[in-house]
Amino acid sequence: MKIALGLTFPGSLKDEAIICYMCKNFDIDVNIIEASFSMSSGWAILQIEGRESEIEKALEYLAAKEVKAQRIEIDKQEDK
Repeated sequence: MKIALGLTFPGSLKDEAIICYMCKNFDIDVNIIEASFSMSSGWAILQIEGRESEIEKALEYLAAKEVKAQRIEIDKQEDK
């Protein structure tokens, strides 16, 4: 299964390695499409691939950390 997520991080998590933790603790592959972080907040667009059960565990982890996650569609058109 492969999904794309838009994530919004609260500033209180600025010192936590949220994405790194997900890669190490869940059987998923994470590709960071785009991201921006500051001391007060951050956002990222990720593509996550893995078994549905592992992706669900990762989503539960994000919710527990109060990271807002929204499934999104990524434009898959090739550059011409």
